[in-house]
Amino acid sequence: MANPRPPWWLKPMNKVLMAATRIGIIKDGPMVLTVTGRKSGQPRSTPITPFEVDGRRYVVGGFPGADWVRNAQANPEAVLSQGKTRERVRMVELSAEEARPLLRQFPVLVPTGVSFMKNAGLVTGPHPDEFEALAGRCSVFRFDTV
Repeated sequence: MANPRPPWWLKPMNKVLMAATRIGIIKDGPMVLTVTGRKSGQPRSTPITPFEVDGRRYVVGGFPGADWVRNAQANPEAVLSQGKTRERVRMVELSAEEARPLLRQFPVLVPTGVSFMKNAGLVTGPHPDEFEALAGRCSVFRFDTV
């Protein structure tokens, strides 16, 4: 299957979601990830929903080759924001083998991500086997505090 393209409405919806997160309307769930643009060198922000396993935080790139993923691969220093709270982090991309068990847990830990990935054509539902099969295709990053 070819890599899906994000829907036309995703960027405008992301801007609304980031604004709501920044001003504190949304307190739990999504955060704003800011990474340095690999071409422009300018800060680039996107909403993400991190999840925690064994005390470590992770995020899954919902679209293979998404801009924020490629930016994080080029420069892993990033900032996570939620409301007025900002945290500097280093994003560590996991190997496919390291990502498999985390992807299996993703449908339970991030149920909102299931519908997103289903609409993208990456999975048919909240089946751990389907999510595990995305290892090596959808990037998984661990956040290390800087």
